[in-house]
Order: sequence, then structure tokens, then C-alpha cells
Amino acid sequence: MGRYGSLDYPKLTKAGVAIGFALFAIGAGAELTAHALHYTLPAWEDTLFTDMEIIGTLMFLLSPFIFGVFLPLTE
Repeated sequence: MGRYGSLDYPKLTKAGVAIGFALFAIGAGAELTAHALHYTLPAWEDTLFTDMEIIGTLMFLLSPFIFGVFLPLTE
């Protein structure tokens, strides 16, 4: 058994990429839809969607490195 237990790294990598893409798509889609319909978003919703885009992008880009390269090499 490895240092981190029996983690399934390929599954974690795919899930991280999929969740990151979904967060980005939902955040960007909601903002684009609101602006296309000329709807003014409250500040908290605008912040929420912007944060979803940022976190989604980071998850999408960093999940393959963390779960596909870094953690398997540390065992």
C-alpha cells in the first residue's frame, strides 16, 4: 500500500479535469447568458460566476499535474 492509500490516480485525474471544465463552463455560460439577455447581475452572483471560472480553470489545468504526475511520483 502506498503512502496515500490505494488512490486511483487516472480516475482522480479525469474527475478533476471534468469538474474543472464543468465549473468553467457553468460560470462562463451564466455570465454570457446574463449579458446576452441584458440582465444585470447582482454583485454576489457576478463574483460567484467569476470565481467559478477561475477555480474551474485552475482545476482543469492543475489536476493532470497533481494527480497524474506529482502524487504517483511521491509514492
